[in-house]
Amino acid sequence: METIKEIIARILSIEEAEIKDQTARDKTESWDSFNHLLLVSEIEKEFNIKFTIKEVEETKTFKELESLVNSKKR
Repeated sequence: METIKEIIARILSIEEAEIKDQTARDKTESWDSFNHLLLVSEIEKEFNIKFTIKEVEETKTFKELESLVNSKKR
C-alpha cells in the first residue's frame, strides 16, 4: 500500500523528502487543480475511502489531506 506522501510525490513529480506538513497547493507549482483532483482520486482508490466535494475543495495542505484520510480510515 502506498502512503499519502508516495502518492503526492508521484503525481506532483516531487521528492517525498520535500513534502512537509506545510506543503500547500498555493505554494507548490505542480499542485494545480487538475493534479489536486488526480491526488484525491488516487488516495480514494488506495485507501478505499470517499471524500465529499466540500472536503476536496477545502483541503489545501499535506497535513490537512493526511488528517482527512486518517479520519476516514477509522
